[in-house]
Amino acid sequence: MKSIVGPLIKLVIFGVVTVVTTSLLAVTIANAGGDGDAKFNAVFTDATLLNPGDDVRIAGVRVGQVESVEVYDRNKAKVAFNVDRDRLPDGTQLFIRYRNLTGLRYLALERGAGDPTQTVAQGHTFGLNPGVKDTHPPVNLTELFNGFRPLFQQLSASDVNKLTEQIIAIFDGQGGSITRLVSDTADLTNAIADKDKVIGELITNLTKVLDTVNRNDEQFTSLLDNTEKLVTGLAAQRGSVGSAITSVSNLTSVTANILGATRPSIQGDIAGLKSLADQINARDEDIEETLTNLPIKLQKIGRAATFGSWFQFYLCGIDVVAGNGKSPVLTQPLVPLPDINHVLYTSAATRCWADDRPGG
Repeated sequence: MKSIVGPLIKLVIFGVVTVVTTSLLAVTIANAGGDGDAKFNAVFTDATLLNPGDDVRIAGVRVGQVESVEVYDRNKAKVAFNVDRDRLPDGTQLFIRYRNLTGLRYLALERGAGDPTQTVAQGHTFGLNPGVKDTHPPVNLTELFNGFRPLFQQLSASDVNKLTEQIIAIFDGQGGSITRLVSDTADLTNAIADKDKVIGELITNLTKVLDTVNRNDEQFTSLLDNTEKLVTGLAAQRGSVGSAITSVSNLTSVTANILGATRPSIQGDIAGLKSLADQINARDEDIEETLTNLPIKLQKIGRAATFGSWFQFYLCGIDVVAGNGKSPVLTQPLVPLPDINHVLYTSAATRCWADDRPGG
């Protein structure tokens, strides 16, 4: 049986190395160290989303953690934290900043404008002196991003995230610069510039509409006034209008009943009118001749009564013609009558001469 001491030693060494390496890796990834021994406090007007256990950092390096967050003086927040050094420089500025867009925050310590040779001891509370502003609450993202809402509506999700990170970095006072922010904003607004033609056409069309309304201001105002009067009048007479509509409905029903009863007769009349129209169309020449001669005949009849309330006729002659007649529509007598053609009177007046001779 081979000795197992050698492989066992190798296994133990491998396990120890693995555990140590994993621990170091975990500490590095978490940027974690032991809690500091020095205790400090800070008063903020707003400590939203800052929780116990969050990091305390100097220049991005974790030097402690937040121990507690509680209400102070009814409308403020008091944050207790520890660091791994006994004293802090005079004029130290405390900022609550965003670690990422998920809402995680940390407490950042930065050197201020105080005397670099002076320090504050542990137990000191920042933010109590009204004349010294050394605590800074986090940026109100709701108000900030509401101002950028019109821009965000035109951008993609990735563009919004990129711009948001730059804005948070700028307003938190860390990383980046205004130049970088402006550069990123310029790149992102290219998407809006692509729609410049559409926006320009919209503005042009809207200008034309407004110009037309402006040129016809009086007519437009009159139209609105008349419309208002019409609507007001209809509203005042809504009872009468309702009664009229009801009456019209009743009239429609009665008319439908009448037309239903007389429809066959109306159809017969229409058919008769069609037949009459066909006859008139067939004898259009006779009708045209009648209409041509009718004014002449009426003129002659009119002349007979132009000298008073009597007719003036010139009697040129009287002939008596009698007999059986030849019309097929007349009933013939049983005993045939003699034919009579007798001249009773003939005028010798010149006006009765047809050929300038008496009796002509």
